Amino acid sequence: MSRYSKVRRETKETIVEVEISLDGNGNVKVDTPVPFLNHLLESMLFYMGADAKVHAEDLRGFDDHHVVEDVAITLGQAVKDALGDKKGIARFADRTVPMDEALVQVAVDVSGRGMAFVKWRISRDSVGKLSVENAKHFIQSFAYNSGITVHVRQVSGENSHHILEASFKALGLALRDAFRLEGQGVPSLKGSL
Repeated sequence: MSRYSKVRRETKETIVEVEISLDGNGNVKVDTPVPFLNHLLESMLFYMGADAKVHAEDLRGFDDHHVVEDVAITLGQAVKDALGDKKGIARFADRTVPMDEALVQVAVDVSGRGMAFVKWRISRDSVGKLSVENAKHFIQSFAYNSGITVHVRQVSGENSHHILEASFKALGLALRDAFRLEGQGVPSLKGSL
């Protein structure tokens, strides 16, 4: 079974293309106009164990919001498509990642009901050209469009870069575990996700 998807999203504000194979080796190429978003996505997709290409163009250049949101929407749709009927997946997973003084916990449920609950205590408004509010918005938009419930909790940390990077690494690891094939049926008493 090939768990692969390619999705293109084009609006008056952005053009985004995502290609992903969930059963990859961590071969990742991310190219957006927001350098720190590139770094976070490379980390997330690498630790997810996916092979992926993400390309985004900003057609208006207002700020980071439209690119971040549209990349999250497109990546979420691609992951949802690649998962297909979700037969055999583990479904639930959680990971905790330390990064120097920062410690972040992430739990996921590939439930079909996409939502996100993100609790950070970050003192800066932005890291590089990525606003912290849009980093949170990325996780929310990705969760909604992929149909995955995501919880992110900062246990400790002071360095904003470390907190965000630990969050995206933990998300990637948790998704890899949740997407792992370990059975035949749909992991739900209802029989569908």
